[in-house]
Amino acid sequence: MKLIAAIDQGTTSTRCLIFNQEGIPVAVAQKEHTQIYPGPGLVEHDPLEISAKAHGVLAEAISLAECVPGDIAAIGITNQRETTVVWEKATGRPINNAIVWQDTRTAGICAELAGQGGQNRYREKTGLPLATYFSGPKIKWLLDNIPDARKRAEKGELLFGNIDTWLIWNLTGAHVTDVTNASRTMLMNLATLDWDEGILCDMSVPRRMLPKIVSSSEVYGTTREGISVAGDLGDQQAALFGQTCFSPGEAKNTYGTGCFMLMNTGEMPVKSNNGLLTTLGYKIGGQNPVYALEGSVAITGALVQWLRDNLGLIRKASDVEALAQSVDDNGGIYFVPAFSGLYAPYWKDSARGAIVGMTRYVNKGHIARAVLEATAYQTREVLDAMNKDCGVALCSLKADGGMVQNELLMQFQADILNVPVTRPKVSETTALGAAYAAGLAVGYWPDIKSLRRNWSADRTWQPEMDSARREVLFRGWQKAVTRTFDWVE
Repeated sequence: MKLIAAIDQGTTSTRCLIFNQEGIPVAVAQKEHTQIYPGPGLVEHDPLEISAKAHGVLAEAISLAECVPGDIAAIGITNQRETTVVWEKATGRPINNAIVWQDTRTAGICAELAGQGGQNRYREKTGLPLATYFSGPKIKWLLDNIPDARKRAEKGELLFGNIDTWLIWNLTGAHVTDVTNASRTMLMNLATLDWDEGILCDMSVPRRMLPKIVSSSEVYGTTREGISVAGDLGDQQAALFGQTCFSPGEAKNTYGTGCFMLMNTGEMPVKSNNGLLTTLGYKIGGQNPVYALEGSVAITGALVQWLRDNLGLIRKASDVEALAQSVDDNGGIYFVPAFSGLYAPYWKDSARGAIVGMTRYVNKGHIARAVLEATAYQTREVLDAMNKDCGVALCSLKADGGMVQNELLMQFQADILNVPVTRPKVSETTALGAAYAAGLAVGYWPDIKSLRRNWSADRTWQPEMDSARREVLFRGWQKAVTRTFDWVE
């Protein structure tokens, strides 16, 4: 029986998972890559390192699965979104390190563009506010700041891609991106699913450097080993697909470096009036596109890494749960991790992180607990906004990502949301979604109904906190968030 591979290129590592027809992983290979911080608010990756590690984990996973390339029916790609690469068409050499989604260097560009029409200047067309998060301003920064880059781009010598495009180009030679990744550039029109000429003109981005926009599930090309690359989804849309949220109103939350809640809104985009993003959910071959509402939180799991790497309070990320359990509550403190500004629902690039409510009583256990609680509070803000936009209260939440193994966090999340939180048996939903998209393209799975049969719950956390305490804690969080506003002038 053939297998399906998925390359999951994330913010901190690249992984390859190989799945069988039941959607169960049979092999996993993973390699971390270097995080480059040239200055405050600046985050970069080496695209060549990422490409090399993607090839490496693919070969390693095939070996671990005790199969050969001919046993792999197709490869799906899923990726950290908005991270921007520009490279030479002739040589494949990047003109600069990749500018990562968390990077804030384009704040000036965004402010300048917002000067003519405000922060929501392009929201009607793209579903996105002007923010440093998205790829379009990053492309403009590279073309404006790398010598001769704009001239070379206009001559057709340079290519742009988010990480999905970069990997597919290196694997197959095809210069493509799917609708979900294109919707994160701030350059694609949600109605036409094509690059918007007006926005390209405003940002001075030559159309000829942009990839062709394709569906999330079709054959884009083949690797040198003869394997079809046939699935492409941004990581959060891949998790939505892997969680089988195929019906309007179904939602998932991924707890990773950041936190990302997506709700399927069907075949028509839903405009947000509460700080959420309108984005593409997925598009399967020639079928109609499916849209989603998204709430994006920049720093969640990355805050645990910060405790480990910058403060040395824990030796490994999983130690945070035991440290947080050493105390009964947060000791009166809140940790607002606005390291790269605040994303949904505030969209304030000028915010910066803060710990508030400090007293002599507070110890490292309280800080660890506040770190975990920050993830749950930020998710509550996104869910509240989603309920307002849709007019329907979410009755349960599917959770995935690395942090769902933290049972203290999952219980607190259910408590602060006042809805059940469910972890699936296969928690690798991001890679699974990419595998599903690739498998559908080559007939490995016949339809999405067959994918639903693969999903099953591992554990559900029920809310246990009384409503009065829930609202007191959440009001404290909202007060803490206001203390981070407008720190950067």
